[in-house]
Amino acid sequence: MFDPDSFEAITYQERDRVAWITLDRPEAFNAFDTAMRHELQTTWRALRSNDDIRAIVLIGSGDKAFCVGVDRDEPMSALDGNSTLFGTSNNFMYDDPGDELGPKANDLWKPVICAVNGMACGGAFYMIAEADVIIAADHATFFDPHVTYGMAAVYEPIKMLQKMPFGEVMRMSITGNHERLSAETALRIGLVSEVVPGAELANAADRVATAIASQPAAAVQGTLRAIWAAYDMSRDQALSMAPAMLTTATDTNAMAEGQAAFTSGTRIKPVVR
Repeated sequence: MFDPDSFEAITYQERDRVAWITLDRPEAFNAFDTAMRHELQTTWRALRSNDDIRAIVLIGSGDKAFCVGVDRDEPMSALDGNSTLFGTSNNFMYDDPGDELGPKANDLWKPVICAVNGMACGGAFYMIAEADVIIAADHATFFDPHVTYGMAAVYEPIKMLQKMPFGEVMRMSITGNHERLSAETALRIGLVSEVVPGAELANAADRVATAIASQPAAAVQGTLRAIWAAYDMSRDQALSMAPAMLTTATDTNAMAEGQAAFTSGTRIKPVVR
């Protein structure tokens, strides 16, 4: 049952066809614990059947951190054998604690705008890697501390190879706590698409989300699904899939909505960035 009022680690709001999900553990720099994992998964899955929502904004509470990964104050089996996260008895069986965090891992194919306000590191990349648009505050930083603390960085850099050049992922992953990517560097390498002052971050995310949500949902979601699928395929494989994806995404109501917008005489004034 989807009951946001009972959530402890995130907050959830809806307005103008946009869902706002806030990682709400500022006292822990929005590190994810068991509650946050379960609440995020519940929310992603609930949004699959909520046709009133056409776009999602994911943001962290406060201005110090988007998310700093797993909350190490919770027991971890790799350290003490009493896991609330990994849940297995030996290294041949592994429950990845990040499986519940991201929208794509939970089969949600609605646009997610990730607004990064402060530090984003380690397990935060489960969410960032599955976002569709990433906007950063000018004080945001990105890094992966795994190796500094004696742990191999595996899942996070694998996922981030879809967002960053190989050399940047490698350097970030093996320098650990010794280096951080600035928001401007993240923009330069294509990790984020926009950098704004911290006070303007929520408004910038809202502008993008509102623009997306104003358009026919079937067209947007079909486009999103095709691009993600194509990223995992060769060009020829993607083109062979394209007719099926296009016909699946073609919806008469969406077409009528688009035609009405075209013939209304009202023209959108685009933002040039």
